[in-house]
Amino acid sequence: MKKKVCKKCKIFVDGSNCPLCKGNQFSTNWQGRLYIIDPNKSMIAEKIGAKAKGEYAIKVK
Repeated sequence: MKKKVCKKCKIFVDGSNCPLCKGNQFSTNWQGRLYIIDPNKSMIAEKIGAKAKGEYAIKVK
């Protein structure tokens, strides 16, 4: 089973609400993964707009 990804934040979600935006719009159609360890020091996190540590999808449909 594919993991759910928040369509707005692109973070992987286990529950029924996104931990970042509190939304409930999810997709199981995603490509690629990014692991953000320290969003304050990561240039990639800045580029994708990631504000929190976690696992993100690169492309969400």
